[in-house]
Amino acid sequence: MKVRRIVANIETLKATAANRFYHDVLGLDILMDQGWIVTYGSEETMQVQVSFMAQGGSGTPVPDLSIEVDDVDATLEAMKAAGFAIEYGPADEPWGVRRFYVRDPLGQLINILSHR
Repeated sequence: MKVRRIVANIETLKATAANRFYHDVLGLDILMDQGWIVTYGSEETMQVQVSFMAQGGSGTPVPDLSIEVDDVDATLEAMKAAGFAIEYGPADEPWGVRRFYVRDPLGQLINILSHR
């Protein structure tokens, strides 16, 4: 048996509010839209990971999602330009990532990162 996919499910009555953050800024594709569920993702191969955390590292809170991008600084500028408030960072962490925290329109704390 192999795990093929892990999906994060976030409960909200405002699923369409996620579009500006996940589609417009992060560039994820809308893979499914049934009205009551909108799934964003990528057709590219992604790693399957689940993290269990006591804290977010460097004394930060545990983020709801971590999203790895190819250019964290460009993503940071795009988030700022779109009006999303940065809650932490950018920071070069001792475990080899550059990252920042931002809240999505649904209130979820998102860790945006790139490996150095």
